[in-house]
Amino acid sequence: MKNPTLVAAGVVAAVLVAIGGWQLAERVSPADPINAETVVRGQKVYVANCASCHGDRLQGQPNWKEQTAEGVLPAPPHDATGHTWHHPDQQLFKITKLGVAALAANYKTNMVGFGDRLPDQEIWDVIAYIKSTWPPDIQERQRATTKSAAEQGLGPSGAQ
Repeated sequence: MKNPTLVAAGVVAAVLVAIGGWQLAERVSPADPINAETVVRGQKVYVANCASCHGDRLQGQPNWKEQTAEGVLPAPPHDATGHTWHHPDQQLFKITKLGVAALAANYKTNMVGFGDRLPDQEIWDVIAYIKSTWPPDIQERQRATTKSAAEQGLGPSGAQ
């Protein structure tokens, strides 16, 4: 006869492993907009490093779709009115770490990379903060874009 306590412990362990595996499978990016600690850290980093260009409410600079007299595109909004949510997290990470020129050499912008100033985790925290401000439908659409990029082999750092 089997020990009922051991059987119960085995069942509990199996359920926990299954739940953990499901959560791991559902996590497609280190930028978790549901994790309150991550979002708070990201907001602090955003205010200190990003708000001066992208706005304290993520609103971006005026006329962000139009080139300036110098041919530079102003900083876009990161709220739901912008296009940030159209991109997978992997690409957002790479832009933030390396600058826009790393992805689009002919795109004139003042966006420089922050890889020499911010550790990777702080970049992911900022992305999580930005995502946390979007409505649920936009969060889900962007999550699907990120998941698709991951399935195509685009890793968390933006590298294939």
